[in-house]
Amino acid sequence: MTHRISLRARALPAVVAAGLLVPVVAGATPASAATAPQVSCTSGTAGLAAKLQRDITAALATRAGTVAVGLRDRTTNTTCTLRATTAYDSASVVKVTVLATLLWDAKKTNRYLTSRETTLATAMITKSDNASTTSLWNQLGVTKVKGFLTAAGMTQTVPGSGGYWGLTRINVTDEQRLLSLITTKNTVLSDNARAYILKLMGNVITSQRWGTPAGAPSSVAVHVKNGWLQRATRGWRVHSVGTFNGGGHDYTLSVLTDGNSTMTYGVNTIQAVSKAIHRDLVPTATAATRYTPTATPMEAYVAVPQG
Repeated sequence: MTHRISLRARALPAVVAAGLLVPVVAGATPASAATAPQVSCTSGTAGLAAKLQRDITAALATRAGTVAVGLRDRTTNTTCTLRATTAYDSASVVKVTVLATLLWDAKKTNRYLTSRETTLATAMITKSDNASTTSLWNQLGVTKVKGFLTAAGMTQTVPGSGGYWGLTRINVTDEQRLLSLITTKNTVLSDNARAYILKLMGNVITSQRWGTPAGAPSSVAVHVKNGWLQRATRGWRVHSVGTFNGGGHDYTLSVLTDGNSTMTYGVNTIQAVSKAIHRDLVPTATAATRYTPTATPMEAYVAVPQG
């Protein structure tokens, strides 16, 4: 029985130490927190949907900005959604899609990745390296990216134009589709491809393992990719997608945000939601330490034009 509850690049002119930055306006005003989030959850476990709905809503009660959440736990047949179709600038979470496209395309000709591609893919995912992403994005071209999106059923994801891969438009529905493809057997990605993506997402450097892993118990294997981007309107976009397996559970989690006054504010919002979810799914586990940035890192989400 299912239990349901629902309550209401092109090079850019600005250069910074960490790379090129999309033009910004300091002190961008976050979106209003006046509109209460409407979280909808279902579960095959009695009481779990209500608990998740209540705790996610509470975690967001005082948070400004616009937050979207997608959760699926296969073990308990549990899902939660909030603003499932709201579109966001992808920032670096699109790098998982870039890697999946590369592997999907290689599968069509039954070839292995080259040593160059492996080096670029590793830097792109584990260190969120932008130059590596630009190289792979240009190699693939938007046509192949769109081909993968069609094959994956990610019908609402729109690749960034003009080489701006970090301005790809995404939502939690499609991000959850992608995480599902990565974590379950399917005809789009080979088993080896899925294992490779998970391996890289599991080896993300320590300073970038914030977001959805916050509160994950030590018994759970964590795979994550984050993204952060400041723009002239709607402040900081801060996102985190992750897969979690262990402790009797197998779940995927996507949290997308914008309208954040700072990157740290967005990180804290994502982690508040994530801690509540991990606690509800695996209540006996000890929560992991929350990551707090010591400085405001910058990412570039640009690419040179297609040749």
